[in-house]
Amino acid sequence: MNITTRIASTTGSTRRTRTVRIVGTAIATGALIGGLTACSGSTSSGDAASADYTFWDPYPQYDDTSDWAKTIDACATEAGVTVKRTAYDTSDLTNKALLAGQQDNSPDILLVDNPVVSTLADAGILTTTADNGLDIADIEANILAAGQIGDDTFGVPIGANTLALYYNPDVLAAAGVDISTVTDWASLTTALEQVAAAGKKGITFSGIGTEEGSFQFLPWFWGSGAELTELDSPEAVSAVTLWSDWVSKGYAPNSVINNTQTTSWEEFLTGDFAFAENGTWQKASAAEAGYEVIPLPASDGGSAPAPTGGEFFTVPVQSDTKRYEASAKIISCLTSTDNIVDTVNALNYIAPTKAAQEAQLAADPSLQPWIDAVSAAKGRTSDDLGTKYPRISEQLWTAVQNALTGSQSPEDALKAAQEAAAKATE
Repeated sequence: MNITTRIASTTGSTRRTRTVRIVGTAIATGALIGGLTACSGSTSSGDAASADYTFWDPYPQYDDTSDWAKTIDACATEAGVTVKRTAYDTSDLTNKALLAGQQDNSPDILLVDNPVVSTLADAGILTTTADNGLDIADIEANILAAGQIGDDTFGVPIGANTLALYYNPDVLAAAGVDISTVTDWASLTTALEQVAAAGKKGITFSGIGTEEGSFQFLPWFWGSGAELTELDSPEAVSAVTLWSDWVSKGYAPNSVINNTQTTSWEEFLTGDFAFAENGTWQKASAAEAGYEVIPLPASDGGSAPAPTGGEFFTVPVQSDTKRYEASAKIISCLTSTDNIVDTVNALNYIAPTKAAQEAQLAADPSLQPWIDAVSAAKGRTSDDLGTKYPRISEQLWTAVQNALTGSQSPEDALKAAQEAAAKATE
């Protein structure tokens, strides 16, 4: 679905016209809900001195009494303004942001899931950091890349989470596996063989036919050296073959075909599995169970690039461009080292700057594997894929599903996926 309108905006003293195109994609969760009415954003033609700013985020779990809300208020006070914060579920926030942009009624600050940035930027809703004055100099390049299209950067990350390989030391010890030997795909598969021979279960992960499945497969895909622009490369085939072989040999259960990240974690918590692929958000649960973690291995060794999760602070287009200054001040305050460390710890994220990561590590040395994993990670929309990513991802998870169920060979599944992705992204 395409809805096109013209929104006038200015950058500095030069007035320009933007085209806002509401694109129906997997990230935007399809068509906009017809019953939505105009959202209450900032006053696009109001007095430049107006001290009332609006802020939308995807954290409805944090109410006005939370530390998060209090930090926003404190940063707004520091910027000399007041903020009205509204929290939405992630998918609802995307739809509302698209509709508000189409109506020239966007909030002053918008915090969105990183794959959504390219969707909103493509629709003409977001300013660039060159427009709004946000400083990106200290942000780690691989984390920042999720908010970039070409030479333009459309926001700053609040932090990042990612995936790694959890392991059960007791199961490995019983199977005679030394975790230090697990450094690449071959040594991991050898460990799975030993675990199976000892009567335990090997590895669980999420291979479901949704974005969760793609999210969990990408470390193996990228870790093979494959690229999302060539789904049927020999490297990509090797990654799908790795997973399908694990299932066919019983090293991974058939349940991975339908597992979400939550259900695969529940399997791991039974204590029967040696390994589980999962994210930073399970760190506390893993510690309680006595599990430990290493970065996901690449095919030939080293850390595989896992996809980054996490949100970006963005500044939507406003008719009154003088508002950008205070918005940037609020965001800069929220992402300062002192504030960001407390926030990302609460969210189980890794901070986006070296200084903040060092502060996290000093307080909790157990974060080292996660900092290593985030250092090797990359954004799903990186490589200048932007809004092409969800269409490619759908074909990737379909290919993985077809290979895991045995309905197609990895080669045939990926060949079909590449043909479909090429047509979908023309």
